[in-house]
Amino acid sequence: MSILLEKYRTEVVPKLIERCGYTNPMQVPRLVKVVLSCGVGTGKDRDVFDSAIRTFEEITGQRPVVTKSRVDVAGFKLRKGANVGVCVTLRGRHMYDFFFRLVNVALPRVRDFRGVSPKSFDRAGNFSMGITDQSIFTEVNLDKMKHTIGMNITVVTTAATDREGFELLSLLGVPFHKAGHQH
Repeated sequence: MSILLEKYRTEVVPKLIERCGYTNPMQVPRLVKVVLSCGVGTGKDRDVFDSAIRTFEEITGQRPVVTKSRVDVAGFKLRKGANVGVCVTLRGRHMYDFFFRLVNVALPRVRDFRGVSPKSFDRAGNFSMGITDQSIFTEVNLDKMKHTIGMNITVVTTAATDREGFELLSLLGVPFHKAGHQH
């Protein structure tokens, strides 16, 4: 069993029941999925796309889905069906393992890291953040890295409000910075 899943069951659920007044453990918010996505763009060569795919595979252990444009946009010289990015959805054990590595290994490696913004919730308890460089993940081989690839990470929860989502992610170890918290 995942370390983080065990922590969720033994520590987080009882604390959330106590703090938020849930009457049933099934009411306690939980993680549903973690989505990693990266827009590569169409002006890039095939090497950048292959690098993004390889990076996502190394970080998540899953093959990413290549996202394609849905419409033609003449101003961007974009054709419908052109490759524009990569995306991975993690659920279950892979999700908990990735989330644990993100919070405990990758984020502390960010230069001048002061915490994650608590304002990045979507009013429905889901949290999103951006990472500008994939080298913070220990799985990435820095010797083979030719391109810097940023990514968006969205954590989808069953929380009904941002406050519940904040409490859940805080107890799971997300290092939020204190300034400007409005819950």
